[in-house]
Amino acid sequence: MLDEFTEEKEQTPSRAGRKVLTGFLVLLLAGVAIVGGFAIYLATIVTTNVSSEADMLPSMGPTRADGSPVEILDETGMNILFVGADTRPGDVGRSDVIVLAHITEERDKVYLTHFPRDLYVPIPGRDNDKINAAYAYGGTSLLVETMQNLLGVEIHHVAKTDFEGFQGMTDAVGGVRVYAEEASERGEIQQGWNDLDGERALVFVRERYTLSQGDISRGFRQQAFIKALMLKALSREVITNPIRLAQFVDAATQNLVVDEDLDLNEMRKLAFSMTGLRGDDVVFITAPFSGFGTAPDGGSIEIVDEPAMEQLGSAIRTDTMETYSDARVTP
Repeated sequence: MLDEFTEEKEQTPSRAGRKVLTGFLVLLLAGVAIVGGFAIYLATIVTTNVSSEADMLPSMGPTRADGSPVEILDETGMNILFVGADTRPGDVGRSDVIVLAHITEERDKVYLTHFPRDLYVPIPGRDNDKINAAYAYGGTSLLVETMQNLLGVEIHHVAKTDFEGFQGMTDAVGGVRVYAEEASERGEIQQGWNDLDGERALVFVRERYTLSQGDISRGFRQQAFIKALMLKALSREVITNPIRLAQFVDAATQNLVVDEDLDLNEMRKLAFSMTGLRGDDVVFITAPFSGFGTAPDGGSIEIVDEPAMEQLGSAIRTDTMETYSDARVTP
C-alpha cells in the first residue's frame, strides 16, 4: 500500500491523473478564474470549449437489487462523475478513467474516488461485467446508472473528456513535479521525484503494463499526478500570470462535455462556494476491491469488496466521508 502523502515527504504532492481527472480541476479553477480579473475573456474560452449533451444522466435514481428505490436525503453534498477515454487504438469506446467526486455540503472537502476500470460489477440490463463496459453498452447514462446502483447514491452531474489537450495543460503550468512509487523505462520515470513536461506526464499516467499491479498501480500514478497538477495550477505563479492561466483554462476545457444542467453559471456558483479549498482538503480514494480474478470470458478483473463498497456508498449518501475508515486513501 502507498503511504498517505501530504506536501511534506519533502513534502509530497500527489493524487490522480489523466485529463478527465482534471475535470474537477477544470470546474474549480476555471470557475475561480472566471470570477477574477479578466472574467469575460476566460468565460468566453470556457463557453466556447465546453459543450453539453442531453441524456447524460439516467431518468431514475439509484435502486436496490430488488428494484426498490434508495432513499436519498436532502442537503448531503454534490456528486459529480468524471469519465474519460484514452483515444488511442484499442481503447476507444470504453471509459478508461472513472472518478466520482463527492463535494461536501459545507463545500470544505472534496473526496475523489477512483474506480478501476476492470472492477467487476452488475450492469443494469446486462450480466456482470467490467465497470468500463457500461459506457460501451450505453454511454454515460448507463455508466451513471451502474454507479448509482453500485453505491446507492445519486449522481448530480457528469463530465466526460479524452486525452486531447492533456500535454498542453501540463505545459501551460510550466510542468509538474510528481513522486513515483515505481520506476518505469518509458518516459524515463525514476522511483522518487520526477519533473514532468506534458509529453512525459502523458507517458507517466498511461503506463500500466510494466507496473507491479497493472491498472491499479496506474490509478495510483494518476492520483499522484492530479494532486501535483492541482497544486501547481493553484500556485501563485499560475494564478497571477494571465497568459499561463488562460492557456491552462483553454487546455483544460478542450473537448469537455457536461450534462445540460452543469452550465457556466453552475460552475461559477460552485467555484464561489469553494474558494477556501486547499490541497489538504482534497482526499483521493481507490474504490474498495478484495482481490483479482478472472471473468467467464477469461479477462482479468478486480473483485468488489461488497461490505466496504456498501460503507463507501453510505458515507457518500449521508455526507460522512470523514468517517469512512475502510477506504483505501492514497496519496
